[in-house]
Amino acid sequence: MKYGLLIRAGFWFSSKSIREWPVLMCGLSLPLLALCSYAVEKMKIYFHIPEWIMFVLHFAISTSSILYPVYVIMRVQPALIFGINLMLFSITYWMKLVSYAHTNYDFRCLRQESKKDEATVDAQQYDYPQNISLKGLAYFMVAPTLCYQVSYPSTNRIRKGWVFRQVAKLLIFTGLMGFIIEQYVNPTIQNSQHPLKGNYLYAIERVLKLSIPTLYVWLCIFYTLFHLWLNIIAELTYFGDREFYKDWWNARTVEEYWKSWNMPVHRWMVRHVYFPCLRKGISRDGAVFISFIISGVFHELCIGIPCHMFRCWAFLGIMFQVPLMILTDYLHKRFQSTMVGNIIFWVFFCIVGQPISVLLYYHDYINQNSSHFKG
Repeated sequence: MKYGLLIRAGFWFSSKSIREWPVLMCGLSLPLLALCSYAVEKMKIYFHIPEWIMFVLHFAISTSSILYPVYVIMRVQPALIFGINLMLFSITYWMKLVSYAHTNYDFRCLRQESKKDEATVDAQQYDYPQNISLKGLAYFMVAPTLCYQVSYPSTNRIRKGWVFRQVAKLLIFTGLMGFIIEQYVNPTIQNSQHPLKGNYLYAIERVLKLSIPTLYVWLCIFYTLFHLWLNIIAELTYFGDREFYKDWWNARTVEEYWKSWNMPVHRWMVRHVYFPCLRKGISRDGAVFISFIISGVFHELCIGIPCHMFRCWAFLGIMFQVPLMILTDYLHKRFQSTMVGNIIFWVFFCIVGQPISVLLYYHDYINQNSSHFKG
């Protein structure tokens, strides 16, 4: 009623989108790095190259999956949405490459141990090096999982009607998300001030006004990504493990939320960060802290690189979860209530945290671009 219909004619597609073709080509060329990882593993089998050389080669390959998209984004300066999608895709690829290299290294270690003392080891070990195949690697790279295994639970058919319905829902909720952003989020942030530089009462009013539409957008992102998109990919690849999330909305503590919100990333962190840290003698709390540092860095990359600025708001937001975890865990034990921690999670993370982050990045982005134009 106040602004009228704000959806622009070029909302779905614009002629300017054609200029983003280097971003598309970058994303399509990233699978070549998986072939490089495959070649490195084959070199280990045939030429018995030392493990330290394997580490250097895999490190160079996986790092390239981040640096290459970063270079393209900084050079091309695409639209924000294209840059964020490319960074999300590249980080996903990086995590898959790390898991592929790390898991095969563990297989080699198990194989050496079994040769020394003839101990009984995981049955998957006996498939090494037969598991090093292009078919297995290609399946892993497209499957909706970040943790490499020799085999996965599978289904025996594709439900075409079910896939069609999920795709229809995906399009509807993507459009709804875009409508909320264009109609409600953009006008609110455009009529706001920097939350750290203006009137604090006005900033609080803007944050509260933003809290509902940003919460709806966040829920739409969760539904389209974890419930629709990943299930569509799983159905098309006959992938049987569909536990992409748990009931995070009922989390009694912030720690429970992070264990149930994004199961593919959680499992990757546990396997490739948390347990290796424990094996190195690092305490449980230290391993959790390192996991949050890695998560914070990648959250910052996803936003900072497409915005061409580093303000560390995303990183600080992730690291702020650590004291919140301690607080909610203490309150849960102190009052023996499932409600206290859940209320704190919804208030700090969903109602206050996300609108503040949106305002901080928006105003820093606008100020940076205006200074460039003036220069």
